[in-house]
Amino acid sequence: MKIKEGFELHNVCGENVIIASGIENLDYSKLINLNESATYLWEALVGKVFSVEDMAALLCQEYDVEEAVALQDAKTLLDEWVKQGLCEA
Repeated sequence: MKIKEGFELHNVCGENVIIASGIENLDYSKLINLNESATYLWEALVGKVFSVEDMAALLCQEYDVEEAVALQDAKTLLDEWVKQGLCEA
């Protein structure tokens, strides 16, 4: 997987959100809010090809979490990113 180009992480009023770059793509009704761990993953993965296992490994490195839990959380997050059109194979 890879994060699609054209999406950027921004801090808006203390919240980390993903928005499409370029003024023609701004749609504030479709901001994607990221929590701390999702923000960490986004920043670590931008510009890289990755798997759900890579995401889980990053979570295990950064947080005190069991591998199985990290893998499930990574899968859930990646599924949501794909659903929102943020990632591509």
